[in-house]
Amino acid sequence: MRNAALTLGVIGGVLAMIVGFFGYGYTELIEKHGAIGELGQQVDHPLMIKLASFLAPILAIAGAAMARSQNIPAGILMLAAALGIFVAFGFGVFTMFPIAMCGLGGVLALAARQPDSH
Repeated sequence: MRNAALTLGVIGGVLAMIVGFFGYGYTELIEKHGAIGELGQQVDHPLMIKLASFLAPILAIAGAAMARSQNIPAGILMLAAALGIFVAFGFGVFTMFPIAMCGLGGVLALAARQPDSH
């Protein structure tokens, strides 16, 4: 289970990084150049988007890296990443897989009772 948590956390973290690049970039673009009519307007809380764009992938990948040796902190980090993505970006077509993979990786890490057999 710890190996599955590791794999899901890394994949979820990479996908969260892609979502984060676009989220952070969008808020910066609107901040620097202003609203683009009805096409692009600033979000309500750009700092929250920027923080989640930066922290969620780091939490997911760090949790995945710890999954084999320290399963409880790893699970908490991956669940925090899933929650951060959900709160900042909501559940949609581009966020459903990072949320699901980080969340499932976190649950599997927390549920792991003993180290995986090699």
